[in-house]
Amino acid sequence: MDAYLLDWLNLLLRWAHVITGIAWIGASFYFVALDNGLTPPQDAKERDKGIGGEMWAVHGGGFYHQQKYPVSPAQLPDKLHWSMWESYSTWLTGFALFTVLYLANANTFLIDKNVFDWSPAAAIATSLGFFVAFWAIYDGICRVFGQRKNGDVIVGVLVFGFIVFASWLSCHLFAGRAAFLLVGAMIATTMSGNVLMVIIPGQRKVVAALRAGLPVDPIHGKRGKQRSVHNTYFTLPVILTMLSNHYGFLYGGAYNWVVLVVMMLSGALIRQSFVLRHKALATGQPVPWAYAIVGVVLLAGVVTASMPAASPAFAAVSAPPAFAQVQQVMAQRCTMCHNEQLASKAIQLHTPELLARNAQSVYQQAVVLKLMPMNNATQMTAEERDLVKRWFEAGAKP
Repeated sequence: MDAYLLDWLNLLLRWAHVITGIAWIGASFYFVALDNGLTPPQDAKERDKGIGGEMWAVHGGGFYHQQKYPVSPAQLPDKLHWSMWESYSTWLTGFALFTVLYLANANTFLIDKNVFDWSPAAAIATSLGFFVAFWAIYDGICRVFGQRKNGDVIVGVLVFGFIVFASWLSCHLFAGRAAFLLVGAMIATTMSGNVLMVIIPGQRKVVAALRAGLPVDPIHGKRGKQRSVHNTYFTLPVILTMLSNHYGFLYGGAYNWVVLVVMMLSGALIRQSFVLRHKALATGQPVPWAYAIVGVVLLAGVVTASMPAASPAFAAVSAPPAFAQVQQVMAQRCTMCHNEQLASKAIQLHTPELLARNAQSVYQQAVVLKLMPMNNATQMTAEERDLVKRWFEAGAKP
């Protein structure tokens, strides 16, 4: 496909994915906040009708009165709002984007031969296998342990342990950028799987039983609530992985899988404080910010541990390098993709004038973010990145 049209497809799919993701996450966060913010109804007539909780809210110049039936109302209305298409459309656009960017360019984006040298077909099959395997194991854990005593704790520990293993394995098989995204896509697939395979089917069975005048099995509500809660804790870790591909310093280190796990854990802990905040405010209790504080401390630890050490050899060199040195680095590491015949991302670096014109982009991508060369396929060294850095800071003159 023409590179120009491919970029447009990338943009439009990414745009659609973000829009649908906002719709899904927004609805999910809202219902979690609503569920935790409910208080018992003050009116005895409301309680007699089976209403277990209510919330009065003000928004957009109006007042809203939301009520929840823990089991079922006496009579269902003809029209019910179903929250499912936000989830499905988010997954579909996300998988389409993953296909266009990663699966269709497996040799460039999925594979880093310095990490693991294998064929594009094997890399593609394994990446898809991550989606299937994680859902199957996660779903099995929930079904076996989810309804037992202390089931939520058992499920949480087992699922977290499996995510740690999947993160380690992914970072030892795939290019760092792809590994982070793959773990996020794996979890996001399970989030949509929860909606498609558990939450919505359970709700349909409850609705069918109510319309037929049959007793409702409470297991459907319990499973749906459990999976919905899991989804809210998965959200921030998934968003992190989606953003990570813009920051090479996250996935470029030797212990990138540890960085990924700790940052995902910090996101889940921060989310925990906000989940509990709604209930605390509704009941007049102090907000449990301790979880968020621990999450922030973990983030600070990652920032500190990942900070690059200043090299005495680099620090001793104060004079800017000769342009010929920079041009030699570009010829060895960059111009094979940025030349007159192949101007990747519309950037050419094969002449002194073009290199100076694109110096800002070179500095940002190769030095600051360390995104280029892609997967460091041409083995640009730390010394060469420092050379480019000193040239740019000295004025980037040709």
